[in-house]
Amino acid sequence: MPELPEVETIRSQVMPHLVGRKIVRAVVRTLKLRHHIPPDLNALVAGQEIISLDRRGKYLLLRCTRGTIIVHLGMTGTLFVAPTGIPAAKHDHLDLELDDGYLLRFRDPRRFGTIAWTTDSPLEHPLLALHGPEPLGNAFSGGYLLEKSARRKIPVKQLLMDQQVVAGIGNIYAGEALFRAGIRPQTPASSLSRDRCYSLAQAIREVIAEAVKAGKESITGTVTGDAPSGYFPYRFQVYGRGGLPCLRCGTAVETIRLGGRSTYFCPHCQK
Repeated sequence: MPELPEVETIRSQVMPHLVGRKIVRAVVRTLKLRHHIPPDLNALVAGQEIISLDRRGKYLLLRCTRGTIIVHLGMTGTLFVAPTGIPAAKHDHLDLELDDGYLLRFRDPRRFGTIAWTTDSPLEHPLLALHGPEPLGNAFSGGYLLEKSARRKIPVKQLLMDQQVVAGIGNIYAGEALFRAGIRPQTPASSLSRDRCYSLAQAIREVIAEAVKAGKESITGTVTGDAPSGYFPYRFQVYGRGGLPCLRCGTAVETIRLGGRSTYFCPHCQK
């Protein structure tokens, strides 16, 4: 699933082609993804100017003159810019045709994404209202993490993946941050000391910032009509490396299941 760094990379890639453009029409090919796409989306957005493309957690906020299109990429979704008229592929569910001869296309093979519309503040929409702080924002800190972990006996990795605790972190970057902080993912959150919470918060900030930087450096800036090919330019230390030597100590990386997700950790480096 695209997490904060991948979503931010996509935002940075397509935003220059959108801001200041007018939406000529919306072409909806699939009404049902994770939630129903508004059937009257074309009537709602046609003629509106795109003001900005923002991000909140794993969501993209396409702010228009009179409302906001809220986009979640689900497990396999992406947004990309292509010339208007380029044939739609099987899993291309939505096009926003622009006034400069290009379009913004939403592709989602597994249909777990979300397209919603609101004329209210998008941050107060039910999809976003309960989100926790951004991991790179001032509200996220070791003290905040210590407060949120108290009395929570769930594994710390699952705590980090709770969007009401911290926005934008999923399976991949939770595991990477725990490796950097030297904490096993199955450790009960409530058992973390103050020092470990502060260390983990710092690790989260570092991992997310490095992944965002790597993603933005991978942007080519060309419009080819193809979806982005490299979702994960960041070099992972443990994710997907089950059975391989730890890049730090050489011990075999172990794989377990937590919350139904594959979880990777080094039994030597993480305690």
